[in-house]
Order: sequence, then C-alpha cells, then structure tokens
Amino acid sequence: MEDRYLELAERIGHGNSERIPKLFKMVAEPDEAEILLALPGNAKEVAEKLGRSEEEINRSFEALFHKGLVFPYFKADPPGYRMVREVVQFHDATILWPEAPREFLDLWYEWSVVEWPEFARTMLKVLPQGIMRVIPVGVTVEADSHVLAFEDVRAAIEKARNLAVTPCTCRRSAQKCDHTLEACLQIDRAADYALARGTGRQLTKDEALDLIRRTEEEGLVHCTVNRKSIDQVICNCCPCCCQMLDVVIKYGSNVVEPSRFQARVDSELCSGCEICLDRCYFGAVEMVESNGGGDLTARIIAEKCQGCGLCRVTCPEEAVTLVEIRPQDYVPEKMAV
Repeated sequence: MEDRYLELAERIGHGNSERIPKLFKMVAEPDEAEILLALPGNAKEVAEKLGRSEEEINRSFEALFHKGLVFPYFKADPPGYRMVREVVQFHDATILWPEAPREFLDLWYEWSVVEWPEFARTMLKVLPQGIMRVIPVGVTVEADSHVLAFEDVRAAIEKARNLAVTPCTCRRSAQKCDHTLEACLQIDRAADYALARGTGRQLTKDEALDLIRRTEEEGLVHCTVNRKSIDQVICNCCPCCCQMLDVVIKYGSNVVEPSRFQARVDSELCSGCEICLDRCYFGAVEMVESNGGGDLTARIIAEKCQGCGLCRVTCPEEAVTLVEIRPQDYVPEKMAV
C-alpha cells in the first residue's frame, strides 16, 4: 500500500523525497490513490480499469477535486480528469484544501524549508529562466517606452473576465507573519477553478485594485508566472513565508526573475529617512555619504535590485524612480516549464 504513495511522488518527479509520499498519504485515501494512478481518464475508463462503478468513481472525482489532487481534463471526449502534474501545483492546490489538518500544512512547510531549496537550484540548472517574475508596483516608471501590458498589474485586472482571491499558500503553511493572508489574486481560468473548488472568494475589479493597493502599502511583492501574459495569478509575497522569494534572498537562486526595471535614487531629493532601506527585502539599498558633509542618502545596489518598486511606494520625498534596464523580450512569450 505504501508503494502507491511512492509512485504518486514519482509521478511528480519526487520519488526520492522523504516528505512528498507522506503528504500524498495524508490527503488521499488508499482507494483514492488508486484512482490517481489510473488517470488521466473519465469515470467510465477509470471504473473499467479498477473494477468499480462509475457512480463511485464520480464521487471520488468530486472529493479529489475538492482536495486539489485532480484537475478537469478536456483533451479527451468525453472529458475526464488528470492528477496534479508537478510539485508546485501539488503544493499550491492541496494547501488550499479547506479541511487540511494542521499537521498536513506543517509537513508542507517542513518540505519547503528542507527539500525545496535544493530542488529549486536543480530545476534552474535545466531551465533558461525562473518560473515566476516580479511585476513592478503601480507607480510612474521612467523609461524610453511606457510600462507594457505584461508588466502592468492594473491593466491585467481591467481586462480580466473573472477575478477571485485565495489565501496565500505559503503564509497558510508557514504562519510566520501577520501579513494579509487572503492575498493571492486569481485571474480568469484560475479564478474559475478557485470558485468551483470553494477555495476562493470572487472579487470585482475595484475590489481587486484595492487589494493591490493595500498589498503595495503593506510591503508585499507582486509576482506572476514568468511569461508575457498575466492571465493566471498575481501573488503578493512576503520574504518571511514565500518559498520562492526565500531561495532568491538566501541562496541567490533566481527562481523568481526580477522585473525589467531597476530603482534609482535622486540624491538631491533624498532626505536620508531610511524608509526604503527598511522596505527592501533584497538588500539592494545602502546609505552613503552624498555631499562630503556627513549627510547620508540612499543608493541602489544594482545587482541586488529586483525592480519591485516597493521602495518607491512610501518614499516621502518621491526621490525613487524605476528605470527600464532590460529589453521587452527579457520576458518570454511562454513559461519555461
């Protein structure tokens, strides 16, 4: 019976993991594990494979969908279901399982601390770029060209068909801060999925824009899937809980790519208040003597700046701007995985 859970872990590339088989075991009953291993397929196909009734399989499909273990599969006729494809999807979907016990969430957090950093480094050896990217906050950007649609949070919200918000999966499992928990903005099909599962709350466009404004003021970093369309999710991330930002900050692994922009400080305007120093999670701000008279002003350490713009949001002197430093094709058309 334990072999079933090991095989499920192998299916998502984690057969050598100590914790992933245990997580599958905690979320899937033995008969549900058998169904997962029989996918992809529809109820009739799976019922024939396992010698069960279609009614029983359909009930199990509903339970597995609710738990975040299966997704609708439309490539076949009639449509069916497929199991989670990879570990990040497994993480994000099952942590939002409404009935997830605390020990399940704790084990996910343990995985993110112990196993995830090395897996992320290994993954980046074979991928041309990180799987997520930073989106600059909604502030004026000094650039030769205007901010483009694929890096404009507000434009993505305005053109969205459907919007929902879900709890941040990293904060739900880590519980290391008091930042806003309900902070992950789901867009279009991702919103449809969250609402169908009962893991998200529908938002109007005005409510979504208000969420973005509040998270910027709170000091959360906007991140999205690293491709030219913002049509899936906008995460609002903190460094204390986010498993993606954690490996960027601690290990320099660019699983999250910086935006196309970089902060710049006008030393003539800077009052040396150090608010930006406190706001920067990436250690990209330093205080330096600016005029030889002992006064300190902020300076950006270029190689550390992720171009998130959080330093700009609360600068009382408006001394910080964002400058375009990377070409438009830096953001790929399609995700690397």
